[in-house]
Amino acid sequence: MVTDAGQGVLTVDLDAVVANWRDLSARHGAPCAGVLKADGYGLGAAPVGRALHAAGCRTFFVAHLIEGMALRDALGAGPAIIVLNGFAPGADGQAGLWPVLNSLGDVEAHATAGRADGLPRPALLHLDTGMSRLGLDAGEQAALAADRARLAGLDLHFVMTHLACADYPTHPLNARQAQRFAAAAAAIAPGVKRSFANSSGIFLGPDYASDLARPGCALYGINPTPGAANPMRQVVVLEVPVLQVREIPAGDTVGYGAGYTAPRNVRVATVAAGYADGYLRGLSGRSLALFQGRAVPLIGRVSMDLTTFDATDFPELRPGCRLMLVGGPGNTPDDIAARCDTIGYEVLTSLGHRYQRRYIGGV
Repeated sequence: MVTDAGQGVLTVDLDAVVANWRDLSARHGAPCAGVLKADGYGLGAAPVGRALHAAGCRTFFVAHLIEGMALRDALGAGPAIIVLNGFAPGADGQAGLWPVLNSLGDVEAHATAGRADGLPRPALLHLDTGMSRLGLDAGEQAALAADRARLAGLDLHFVMTHLACADYPTHPLNARQAQRFAAAAAAIAPGVKRSFANSSGIFLGPDYASDLARPGCALYGINPTPGAANPMRQVVVLEVPVLQVREIPAGDTVGYGAGYTAPRNVRVATVAAGYADGYLRGLSGRSLALFQGRAVPLIGRVSMDLTTFDATDFPELRPGCRLMLVGGPGNTPDDIAARCDTIGYEVLTSLGHRYQRRYIGGV
């Protein structure tokens, strides 16, 4: 077996994922699905999905058909796997996936296929209520409400919409979307179950409850209540070994563009992780790692495969020691995102595949 002394280790706490799912389900007061798109937000859809399924989760969402087929292989025939971006009738073969119908054209295609062979097609109907992205727009909704016979040939499991501003609790669009969704769902598909809240929507209160919530980021420890304390357990730790430590005199520079000039004699620790591994270039000069619980400042630019840190105050830090790039106090994905004007979602989904992934807990 070939080992790489410079390979970072990404540890995913599956027990924390499951605990987050249980907490979200309890808060919502109804079952929660597990959103596993983008390979489980970069953490591994198959192991995360198996842990959630073992804990009782029976509905999963992915973005693309290929993600759904891979998840079906990992989970077997039991759970519902729903493809948010939809797919053409029959494209899933025998995988037993459910499409989200995002337009009147999608409705017609799947309904026609269901009527043609007498096998109603299982699906979800997506109503756009303010995101202006996917989903039937107001005109399509009105047309479908006026002629519900167009749904013949479909086995609708849920009607859904997606909140645009749930992480801003006082934003007026939240209430408008709730009102629009309630009215449109009643007009188009009375009696069909509804799916409404995302991670942040679960925390908006009972007006945003439905038959099935769809948490994604909160499962993985991202704060669904920005501006307040994070109610979720942390899931991810990324540790990378130090390749080399060198001493440079005051006045020497570090990295591309000579972006850092040493104000004193400095010990520079170099680790094998860079923007090719999802350690974002925007963190250059703005972030830190943890060593034995203490902050080690990032100096110079993050490059493709290497990043440098100021180890001057850590005489015990040597090649082979590990720096924690993600995880620990003040260094969560949300903390890291704030340093380079992005969101924790991007931090997680950017994590590269050169890290060894290690899963703890679960089954």
